Amino acid sequence: MNKLDRRTFLKSSLLTTVSLSLFPAFGADKSTKRKAAAPAASHATGANSDIRFAVVGFGGRGMSHIEGLRAVEGARMVALCDVDQTILDREVKKYQDLGEKIEAYGDVRKLLENKDIDAVSFATPNHWHALGAIWAMQAGKDVYVEKPVSHNVWEGRRIVEVARELNRIVQAGTQSRSSSGMTEGIQWVREGHIGKILRARGLCYKRRPSIGKVDGPQPIPPGIDYDLWCGPAPKEPLMRKKLHYDWHWVWPNGNGDLGNQGIHQMDMGRWALGETALSPRVLSVGGRLGYVDDGTTPNTMIVFHDYPTAPLIFEVRGLPAGADAKDMDKYRGVDIGIVVDCEGGSMVISNYTGAKILDKDGVEIKKFSGASSHFANFIDAVRSRKSTDLHADILQGHLSSALCHTGNISYRLGKTQSPDEIREAAKSNKDLAEALGRMEQHLAANNVDLKQTPATLGAVLKMDPKAERFIGNPQAEQLLTREYRAPFVVPKKV
Repeated sequence: MNKLDRRTFLKSSLLTTVSLSLFPAFGADKSTKRKAAAPAASHATGANSDIRFAVVGFGGRGMSHIEGLRAVEGARMVALCDVDQTILDREVKKYQDLGEKIEAYGDVRKLLENKDIDAVSFATPNHWHALGAIWAMQAGKDVYVEKPVSHNVWEGRRIVEVARELNRIVQAGTQSRSSSGMTEGIQWVREGHIGKILRARGLCYKRRPSIGKVDGPQPIPPGIDYDLWCGPAPKEPLMRKKLHYDWHWVWPNGNGDLGNQGIHQMDMGRWALGETALSPRVLSVGGRLGYVDDGTTPNTMIVFHDYPTAPLIFEVRGLPAGADAKDMDKYRGVDIGIVVDCEGGSMVISNYTGAKILDKDGVEIKKFSGASSHFANFIDAVRSRKSTDLHADILQGHLSSALCHTGNISYRLGKTQSPDEIREAAKSNKDLAEALGRMEQHLAANNVDLKQTPATLGAVLKMDPKAERFIGNPQAEQLLTREYRAPFVVPKKV
């Protein structure tokens, strides 16, 4: 597949109705926005003044934040923050050698006291996203926050509420929203040119090998303030080989590949369906299969969001096409993207810069392409003080992130069951049964025997989409939020 990774996308953009039978029918509720507070005073409103920004967390994706924001005319990087002293010193020296005055911080709280910073971007581990964003807004800063914008549903909604109450500009890091080609393609399909939408399917087929298994607590790498690294999450012994990046695959810090890579495609799928609230019912199936390691999030997963207009189905695969393969499986030519089936054809999105339309025979009949800088859009909105100018306002980021979280909650409350039991639960719904059949074939190709290492059938969860609360399941309700570790507590009030 000809697809662009996020770094390639960034560089190029700077240059330029089948309902799950387990669930009864349910009408869609729409979430409401809060009335915005009066505009806050800001240095950044002047048309000719620089927007002074800082980047927090740049051991990985944050490097793209630095590159992307520095490339925007009128944006000036003035500070960097990271709890890893080695990474911090390296990057600060790099820009100081270029003659740029860069303040260095190991503690984000100290950075936020700097009144010479207008905007802050966060590319920290997921468990820091909401608290960092809210603290920054309270300090008078505008915010760009990486995907997923939250570690759980409740704190994601809190970011939206605080942004509205303080009239801050908050962009979610779902850069596909700055693709004009994707925007035009989705709009064209939603106008009904190829008939009613039948289903949207998100795909995250991305190789994720084992992270290994340790036999006891591991030493914290030198130069890292582990207390700050943990922040709102429990400060527990490090029980994996790598502190960095592999946090994605453990629940206290990450959300699995559903929340890591899949959030992009979950957002595209919800966008294509035109849904503006969480799904009224969700079910998941999957497991961490094919190896035994210190990860706890699933590497194989199906999530079924039962929207009443059309279902949003999501598939995660971390194992390759087969036991000896290097390539990943593809679904109708796509490994990372979405396929939207309609009565008269389909829309396929397999990169971050466009969409193509196929007829019922799979022949391409129309194509949309083009993208712009997501970071430049953020800076433009910081200047205009209009959240409506954002391509990915925090509300959109919250809703799509929350769909990942509710899918994960279903999984975490599920039970391992035999292949026959799972097939029996899914057989009356052709969409779920079809996805399950392909998942079983994929696992078999990787020598995974589901009789020996069974998958998990997630809990069927019913939700009030407007209130963003589960109905009749106290255990699921508890997983909508978490216990925060003082003093790193997401505030209930501004």
